[in-house]
Amino acid sequence: VQLVESGGGLVQPGGSLRLSCVVSGFTLDYNAVVWVRQAPGKEREAVSCISNTDHIIYYLESVKGRFTTSRDKAANMVYLQMNSLKPDDTANYYCNALSRGAPFFKSWGPGTQVTVSS
Repeated sequence: VQLVESGGGLVQPGGSLRLSCVVSGFTLDYNAVVWVRQAPGKEREAVSCISNTDHIIYYLESVKGRFTTSRDKAANMVYLQMNSLKPDDTANYYCNALSRGAPFFKSWGPGTQVTVSS
């Protein structure tokens, strides 16, 4: 079982990226999924959380109205659409399934780096 995030990159302020999350050998259908990010020298923070029934549980206040999380159960993928990106969004982004509110996988994936810079 391996968490794999993808879709990061270098983008100018105001740009967009869509991150993808897949877990090989595991179906995400029955778990909430959380996106978190960590910038150098900063604490890891939760960005969004979607329930197993596609209900949005949480968005970080600073991303509300700009980021949207969704899932495609047929593809076993969870996405984070990020619009109107700001330099403060620069971080490594990670996903994980949740079980009873806690990360299901103790080992996080490598994440995907998002850099917002002109």
